[in-house]
Amino acid sequence: MAATGRQQRKDDSAALAHDADSVECGSEKAESASSIGRVFAILGAIGDSGQIGISELSQRLGMSKTTVHRVVQTLKALGFVTQEVETERYRLTIRLFELGAKALESVDLVREADVEMRRIGQLTREAVHLGAFDEDAIIYIHKIDADYGLRMQSRIGRRNPLHSTAIGKVLLAWMDQADAREVLSHVEFRKSTQKTLSSAEAVLSILPRVREQGYGEDNEEQEEGLQCIAVPVFDRFGRVIAGLSISFPTMRCGADTKSHYVALLRESGHAISTRLGYREAAEPRHAAVQPG
Repeated sequence: MAATGRQQRKDDSAALAHDADSVECGSEKAESASSIGRVFAILGAIGDSGQIGISELSQRLGMSKTTVHRVVQTLKALGFVTQEVETERYRLTIRLFELGAKALESVDLVREADVEMRRIGQLTREAVHLGAFDEDAIIYIHKIDADYGLRMQSRIGRRNPLHSTAIGKVLLAWMDQADAREVLSHVEFRKSTQKTLSSAEAVLSILPRVREQGYGEDNEEQEEGLQCIAVPVFDRFGRVIAGLSISFPTMRCGADTKSHYVALLRESGHAISTRLGYREAAEPRHAAVQPG
């Protein structure tokens, strides 16, 4: 039965390679699809074999040695395959597992966050966002729209700056300072409003306070007339993987609004983190919330 399964995967890989090669005649789009097909056919064949050489890959997939060698060397340079010194055969690295784990983590995160985000949305009728780190910016991975018809420059998949968003400040605050400084060195400090922080030093100076109080703020720094508060979301290893935020117009920010929203966010952030496997060593001590 196992041999039959391996043979089936082998046939599937060969079929995929054949299909990919059959596509390459035509437009540039077809050529790109063909190249991608070869990459995945080769990855699949290496995975099924455990370890395999260029000649065997070429025979198994019906590709030329030159093509196989070129693709494998690219995959090796990117860290997806490695070559055994003694046998000169190739095998997969853990890089593919890491990518799969990240995808699974994102799915789990959005699913677990959705319940809490909808709860906050129902209680406040304001916009609720879930954002993650994306190189030199944040990217929104989930959103609950405000009942008030609030128009915002945000949607799922949109990127916004780290330095002018509450989520961005939260993600930076839980990094090592050296890492945060390195990230900010690649940021272009465009001023969205008159209140936008305009340098790495200005952002770094507020991060200890953000971490101490347990939440970050955007006080009309990204959009005029709009404020935002965000808290961290932790994974099972204690790493901050996202920020959970609530956005609201300054005109609706009463004396007790800020403390109420921070309390809701903390409760939901903790609930999401717990569902993702996070366990606190001890209860965090946060600074008192100043009335907004």
